[in-house]
Amino acid sequence: MLRKVFWTALFVASFSAAAFAHSSEYGTADEAKALLERAAAAVKADEAKALAAFNDKDGGYRDRDLYVFCANASDGTETAHPTHKGQNLTDIKDANGFAFGAEIMKAATEGKISEVTYMWPRPGSDTPVEKVTYVTKVGDQVCAVGYYK
Repeated sequence: MLRKVFWTALFVASFSAAAFAHSSEYGTADEAKALLERAAAAVKADEAKALAAFNDKDGGYRDRDLYVFCANASDGTETAHPTHKGQNLTDIKDANGFAFGAEIMKAATEGKISEVTYMWPRPGSDTPVEKVTYVTKVGDQVCAVGYYK
């Protein structure tokens, strides 16, 4: 009987761990906002160092499907992004033709976090899903972090 209880408990613990791992596979809204707040503080402290860290896959600003991206506030050129650095954010549209990059630039306000929602594929996928991006302006940078719904 004791052996049966042990194996049942082990099975339940394994199943619970697997369920927990699956539920934390993607970043949450709260985690995205916290990452953006941390990124904004880093840009305020030392912009060049922060942008270098955002562009470094091991720089501490990427978590599962969450990542920081930034663009020059003056012209929209992306200064930090895992795959789009150097592109113009204002030119980027989603699968429905929505110019979300221009909307991100327009929504960015110093000292305030705004939201822009659009359709975009998760990293490693081609299928667009709803993505909510938090955006703020820090000095001459527009920085953002998005999470997938």
